[in-house]
Amino acid sequence: MRILIVEDDEDLSRQLKQMFKDAGYAVDVANDGEEGHYLGDTEPYDAVVLDLGLPSIDGVSVLQKWRADGKTFPVIILTARDQWSEKVAGFDAGADDYLTKPFHTEELMARLRALMRRASGHSTDTIEIGDLTVDNRAARAFVDGMAIKLTSHEFRLLSYMASHKGRVISRTELVEHIYDQDFDRDSNTIEVFVGRLRRKIGTDRIETVRGLGYRLIDPNGNVA
Repeated sequence: MRILIVEDDEDLSRQLKQMFKDAGYAVDVANDGEEGHYLGDTEPYDAVVLDLGLPSIDGVSVLQKWRADGKTFPVIILTARDQWSEKVAGFDAGADDYLTKPFHTEELMARLRALMRRASGHSTDTIEIGDLTVDNRAARAFVDGMAIKLTSHEFRLLSYMASHKGRVISRTELVEHIYDQDFDRDSNTIEVFVGRLRRKIGTDRIETVRGLGYRLIDPNGNVA
C-alpha cells in the first residue's frame, strides 16, 4: 500500500513517514500544496494524509482539485485549526476523515487503516485467503497459523494482492503501489518478489495470468 503525506511541518512529516514505513507502507512526502497536488494528480495512492494550512495552495483547494479531476483515494485531513466551519469545508471538499492537531499517531494510523479497508471492501485489518492470513495491522502474514518471515517489499506486495483478492493485478499496478517515488522502480523486480513469495507462502497460491499479471488463489486453486 502506498501513502502520500502533504504536510509543511517537516518534523511532523518525517515522524509520520517513519511511522508508516515501519508499518509496512510505501510513503511519499510533499511539503507544500503545489507539490502535493502534483503528486496526488500523477501518482496512484491508496490513501492521503493532507494538512489544511499549506504554503502555495491550501489543503482544501488541493482536495477540491483532486476530486474535480476524479481522484477517489481516501483522504484524512490534519490541521491545527479547530473551527467547525473549517471541518465542514474539508468534508465538503471531499475529505473522508479529520484529525485536529495535536493528535495521537496511533489514532491516525487506525483511522487510515479503516479508510483503506473500506476503500478495498474489507471490514477488518485481517484478510484470509484459504489458510493464508494477512494481518495489515501487525504487518505480518501466516500460513496455517504459522508466521511467515517477509521483507518489507514482500509484505507490501502480498498485502496489496490480498486487499484486491479475486482480481488480476498487472505488474505496472503493483510497481505503482508498493514502491515510493524515490525508489528505482522496475517492473521486472516484481517477478523476483513474486518468486520469493511463492517460496515462502506456497508455489500454488499466486497465479500468473499470462499477459495480464497475477492474482491470489486459495489452496484448492480457486480464485480467492
